[in-house]
Amino acid sequence: MPPADTGASTVVVDASAPSSPVITSRAAAPTSVERLEPGRPGYRKMSFALFAAGVAAFALLYSTQALLPAISTAYGVSAGQASWTVSAATGALALCVLPLSALSERFGRRQMMTASLTVAVVVGMLVPFAPSIGWLIALRAIQGAALAGLPASAMAYLAEEVRPKALIAAIGLFVAGNSIGGMSGRVLTGWVAQLWGWRAALAAVGLLALACAVAFHFLIPRARNFTPGSLNPKALAKTVAAHLGNPLLVRLYAIGALFMTVFGAVYTVIGYRLAEEPFGLPQGIIGSVFLIYLVGTVSSAAAGRLVARLGRRGALYLAVSTTAAGLLLSLSESLLAVLAGLVLITAGFFAGHAVASSSVSRTATEGRAQASALYQSAYYLGSSAGGTLGAVAFHTGGWAATVALGLFAVLGVVSITLYGTRVARAERRALVPAAR
Repeated sequence: MPPADTGASTVVVDASAPSSPVITSRAAAPTSVERLEPGRPGYRKMSFALFAAGVAAFALLYSTQALLPAISTAYGVSAGQASWTVSAATGALALCVLPLSALSERFGRRQMMTASLTVAVVVGMLVPFAPSIGWLIALRAIQGAALAGLPASAMAYLAEEVRPKALIAAIGLFVAGNSIGGMSGRVLTGWVAQLWGWRAALAAVGLLALACAVAFHFLIPRARNFTPGSLNPKALAKTVAAHLGNPLLVRLYAIGALFMTVFGAVYTVIGYRLAEEPFGLPQGIIGSVFLIYLVGTVSSAAAGRLVARLGRRGALYLAVSTTAAGLLLSLSESLLAVLAGLVLITAGFFAGHAVASSSVSRTATEGRAQASALYQSAYYLGSSAGGTLGAVAFHTGGWAATVALGLFAVLGVVSITLYGTRVARAERRALVPAAR
């Protein structure tokens, strides 16, 4: 299981998975073409290219999150209004990830990734010049929609072009790019904003993404195992309906959304809290708080061991307990206690997210690409909801109200997991032959 990223969901790709049901006239891919693996020409270039793409995508996606207090001041808007600069991007990504993943089946993974990065970077160069909060939100929505073409296309590209034994390592490097991009973008904006203002900070992220996009363009090898096919919207709708009719998948989608609601609320609002008394931290230090994301890399990597020891539901119970403990600890007026609370929230979130997202691929027997895309949609919708609702809660009731929102979402995860436990026990009892 690759480590979870700072915004992109963890996707487990099964090289033996059946081909997408969206395609109806797709010829078999050639089997004589050598696939990429460590030591062979092109593998290192491919790895660096996708790493760069991951850095660019997630630096852009969350570029305004650490800057929300400054954006509120600049435009004279509330925390709730400013939070839409994050929620619009993640919400648009959630809505567009499924159709764009289907389009990549027709036009190609490499072409879709290139187009996504190009549009997102061009918009990123315009974002610092937004004359009003409305324009900034609109540009961020376009950016999020463009970025939706990257995650699923990248995973499909790797599954088609890399040998199965090297696939997990290749995916891990792409996800590492996601993590570093999401974290470094927030830290970079924090320090640049402190020195030269928030518009300069967004410009710095745009230039970082531009450099990464150029590297991607020149390094990514052409696809040698992709064969385009004709789209079948009816087949896509049937597959999506089947996934949404699967109770276990729906529970996993809801768990991912609720976990991300907590995480989105906390990290959207934490900048406002740390900027206010009794902390009064400068913008650069607030941006550096996002280094806590590194805890998520450790906890998501440990999720597999937790599942092996406690089972899937046991691991989820531990994850929600850790998240809830962090939320309660963050209510303290001590900076060290707040930071410790953020560590627990981050560790619990990433562990729970890793368990839920990897379980989707395990549960879906057909149409795994669509199943994973639906999880990503739910995940980013949770991010949008958490960011906006968390900011509104903070504006009306302070940090305690944001924590209450997080605890309510945690309670939802616990309720769903308890229900799943009861269903599993009932199914096991039904399989046991009645005593004679």
